[in-house]
Amino acid sequence: MSGRPEILYPLFCALTELDGVGPKIAKNFEQLGVEKPRDLLFTLPQSGVDRAVKASVQDAVLPDVVTVEVEIGMHVPPRTRGRPYHVHVRDDKLEFRLVFFHAHGDYLQKQLPTGQRRVVSGKVEMFDGQAQMVHPDHMLPVSKASEIPEFEPIYPLTNGVTQRVIHKAAQSTLTRVPTLDEWIDASQKAKAEWPDWADAVRAAHNPSQLSDINVADPVRERLAYDELFAHQLTLGLARATVRAKPGISSTATGAHQALVLEALPYSPTGAQTRAIAEIAGDMQAPIRMNRLLQGDVGAGKTLVAFMALLGAVEAGGQGVMMAPTEILARQHHESLVPLASDAGVGLELLTGRDKGAERTAKLKALAAGEIHVLVGTHAVFQQDVEFNDLRLAVVDEQHRFGVNQRSELGAKGRAVDVLVMTATPIPRSLSLAQYGDMDISVLDEKPSGRKPIATATVSTGRIDEVVSKLQGVIAEGRQAYWVCPLVEESELSDKTAAEDRFKRLRAALGEGVVGLVHGQMPPADKDAAMAKFVAGETSVLVATTVIEVGVNVPNATIMVIERAETFGLAQLHQLRGRVGRGDAASTCLLLFQDPLSETAKRRLRIMRETEDGFRISEEDLAIRGAGDLIGTAQSGLPRFRIADIERQSSLMAIAQSDARKLLADDPSLQSPRGQAARVLLWLMEQDKAIRLISVG
Repeated sequence: MSGRPEILYPLFCALTELDGVGPKIAKNFEQLGVEKPRDLLFTLPQSGVDRAVKASVQDAVLPDVVTVEVEIGMHVPPRTRGRPYHVHVRDDKLEFRLVFFHAHGDYLQKQLPTGQRRVVSGKVEMFDGQAQMVHPDHMLPVSKASEIPEFEPIYPLTNGVTQRVIHKAAQSTLTRVPTLDEWIDASQKAKAEWPDWADAVRAAHNPSQLSDINVADPVRERLAYDELFAHQLTLGLARATVRAKPGISSTATGAHQALVLEALPYSPTGAQTRAIAEIAGDMQAPIRMNRLLQGDVGAGKTLVAFMALLGAVEAGGQGVMMAPTEILARQHHESLVPLASDAGVGLELLTGRDKGAERTAKLKALAAGEIHVLVGTHAVFQQDVEFNDLRLAVVDEQHRFGVNQRSELGAKGRAVDVLVMTATPIPRSLSLAQYGDMDISVLDEKPSGRKPIATATVSTGRIDEVVSKLQGVIAEGRQAYWVCPLVEESELSDKTAAEDRFKRLRAALGEGVVGLVHGQMPPADKDAAMAKFVAGETSVLVATTVIEVGVNVPNATIMVIERAETFGLAQLHQLRGRVGRGDAASTCLLLFQDPLSETAKRRLRIMRETEDGFRISEEDLAIRGAGDLIGTAQSGLPRFRIADIERQSSLMAIAQSDARKLLADDPSLQSPRGQAARVLLWLMEQDKAIRLISVG
């Protein structure tokens, strides 16, 4: 499988080989992400215009595009420069004007000779009580009227590419479309009533009515499925490659784990117990584990991950836990210290701050196997970090680590099992797109004893009431967070907003009661302010969103979020999860400033209605779309040209099970359908996947 199949060559040539595309236009096409005919094939019309011939403009609801046969009347050239040129025309029932700016009169006289009949098509609007068509899109003799499409597809455009250019180039591409063998499962195709690939591509570029452009149209659905299926095949091959390398079977004895469970003041939830068992099963199997542990805020992921790490230690190996930032790595370390001492295992922290002799000593202990569990940032990736026998890597907050880093981590041990934790509940469709190569464990229960968090929305006009409520809470010995909005204009104003709120609260609540943390502070000051709050020396922590991830202060029972309408749903949900960690009832106050947009109202309403992170993430997806939900730049989400992950999640699920089945039946894609699937992978430019087959 060395190179691209010959049958696809015509779709991978230069754009300039298409009708009407010269070097300059080809350059402009690049802005649309179109660099070869294949890209144009998957750039489908977004809408369309009905250009069927009507008897009269009078029958249309203006403004609208109308196509009519007219008799050409008088030409009225402009009296002064810069005025428009008018041509009077008459259809069956109505007289109206064609209007041209910067027109060449002799050209128009030739195109539209007075007394003759022409078919014109373009947007008609009322102007000074008279209908007019400015710069018609088409003006043809009646004998050539059939050249105007009855329904004209409208493509996405960019600078220097007009509808006419893209339409002509697309039609020229369609003449190069080969007939390919079918890669879709025959029964799936019949059930969904999908056309063959080549027919689907032709139909998609030649819609005959608006409903043909709908996501649910069988033609469009089939082409979307092709993209999803190719993507899931790629993930499936990546998964198979991981599984093909022999793993190490790590069998937990349960000795260390039992000590931790005994010391816990509560018993694990059903979901935690289930996840612990799923992970233990994977670690015991001779293939490498590649599992995602997905749990809402406060669902108890840390315990599950630590039990897995203990399993690795019990089996005679070591474990590592990695966090994306230093502050999080420190927090993980702090939260694991008591568990590690219960279990009697050696735990150590390694970050970029470790220097010199201290670092050397840690590395030595790690290589000797004296450190059983290492917690760190990606500093644990560095060349000189050597483990004695690394069995398990736990990666926190996955979406900052792409698939590549996952495999880099795997290289540290001979065949390290990987467990990825994410606190962001992800809708099923997205988790399939992003983590389709992984097995998933979901923690969907809250640990017992967690009280629900009361959530209320309060207008900023009532901020004084909120402050006096705070005084009461502090008097009872409780603590509160006050989160300030991220002000867009500049970094400075975030700082100003937070400092300003800090001063006001200090004035109202007293000296030494209020702490401050914001993004511009030196890390040491930030840590000091956090430490004071954790120790209970300050009662209120004013912060920008730096506290969103991971801070654990069970005594904090109030979360005030100022200008809550400026935050996304996932962020609000994460922030709210910072309270309600102890045994006292907690409250989250969402302060908003009127007037609220419809979207903001909807977001705040959902926050009041539910604490279920999965429901919140589904709503967030519906409001914002997939790209924003996980920040497209770092999302690791594939860019689909046709498929719409938000609206086609069920299609994604079918594609995943179908791809896994095909690979189970035919791992090296040698069967006739397997060969067709290889062509699909080339067509979808899934070169990574193709390399995986040729290696495998």
